[in-house]
Amino acid sequence: RQNDPRAADLERMRAIARLLPMRPLISVLMPVYNPPERFLREAIASVLDQVYPHWELCIADDASTLPDVRPLLESFAARDARIKLHFRSENGHISRCSNDALALAGGDFVALLDHDDRLAPHALYEVALLLNQQPDADIVYSDEDKIDAENRRGAPFFKPQWSPDTLRSRMYIGHLGVYRRRLLADIGGFRTGFEGSQDFDLALRASERTESIHHIPAVLYHWRSHPGSAAAAADAKPYALIAGQR
Repeated sequence: RQNDPRAADLERMRAIARLLPMRPLISVLMPVYNPPERFLREAIASVLDQVYPHWELCIADDASTLPDVRPLLESFAARDARIKLHFRSENGHISRCSNDALALAGGDFVALLDHDDRLAPHALYEVALLLNQQPDADIVYSDEDKIDAENRRGAPFFKPQWSPDTLRSRMYIGHLGVYRRRLLADIGGFRTGFEGSQDFDLALRASERTESIHHIPAVLYHWRSHPGSAAAAADAKPYALIAGQR
């Protein structure tokens, strides 16, 4: 809370964002499958609330079976033209769904957001600011924390600077992770067969292609912790542990 921007800080960031020499379009990728309605609303709202305006939200729904998901997504898309939608005809799991979201992206950079998590309001601003300072950046990541079902924050994760040895021992750059879209195209996007650790697999392969990897020392991502989520318990999704070992 002591480090969170105040309302006046956010307004200052809005003004600075308009003056940045480089204002890259950032495509936020959100694969969706049967999320709790409130968490999905809050995830999308956290993108709409960004002080940096040059974004698009690329949502791919993986054939959700809950009846409220599609109408909710369509209602948000009708409100803001920056929201793009793709509805899969059959469930293909998160790697295929994420690739469908990636196919919607038109920005030079893509940011990854799960369907029940939240971005801090200055998340994309901080990314754009770094890209102006480091225009050759290919991968950008930030610090993160967790939020529970009542939006209480805890478990902050203050990360080290880029360290390939650390990444080979654990996935530490995941939230918030931002990648140059061309780099993801070069490595073929997300790989099937690594569902649950598809972002770790992506980061390992992408980091083999570039050394221009930068850390933003600020909590810009709030990882939702609720019963059944990987944020709440490491063994909540056994298939993710297996994929991580693979």
